[in-house]
Amino acid sequence: MPVVDLEVTSLRDFNQMLHGLGDGTNETYFRVINPRGRHAIAAGIDAAVTVEIDGNAGYYCAGMNKQATVIINGSAGVGVAENMMSGSVRVKGDASASAGAAGCGGLLVIDGNASGRCGISARGIEIVVKGSVGHMSAFMAQAGTLVVLGDAGEALGDSIYEARLFVRGEVKSLGSDCIEKPISDGHKDKLGKLLEEAGMGGEVDLSEFRRFGSGRTLYHFHMDNLGAY
Repeated sequence: MPVVDLEVTSLRDFNQMLHGLGDGTNETYFRVINPRGRHAIAAGIDAAVTVEIDGNAGYYCAGMNKQATVIINGSAGVGVAENMMSGSVRVKGDASASAGAAGCGGLLVIDGNASGRCGISARGIEIVVKGSVGHMSAFMAQAGTLVVLGDAGEALGDSIYEARLFVRGEVKSLGSDCIEKPISDGHKDKLGKLLEEAGMGGEVDLSEFRRFGSGRTLYHFHMDNLGAY
């Protein structure tokens, strides 16, 4: 298991090392020490490897991730797992703004809280937040799922398209065209499988969740809805 000390190895060299990994590589597990909030750690990986970061990460950690498993034993700055394509990212602490922004696939799990705009413009990513999320989370989310075990801030799901939102706690307010929807047994089954994938299978009562999604009134411009745009 290679141990990379970012006080010794430059971040650029480490990321280039990860970018050079191909399918079938024998180096499948990397431990990173002394991250000290550096930005873009483990960004742009396209290999089935695991990177474990011992400490806090800065902006865009694990951005554009594909195939890899990235574990952050601390908190993460703005845009963790931004534009993720596949694989998984787990933040053991809190996440700053825009966690999982524009993510197309994969799984992002945040053990703590996430700040504003969590899942903004999501395009297929699955996000599970054990704590609460801030304002305008899932803003313009097109596809994928956001699960919040705590509370949600103002304007949840503003201008949402077809993403699915599940919240167990309180919602301060809903954004434009986001409405509460019935939650069926099928929805609960999918929610349960996602929580199981996030390592929380059987720990949560699925009946405590509410489901939110698009009211579909803003898909096409209409003068009567001008104030909502």
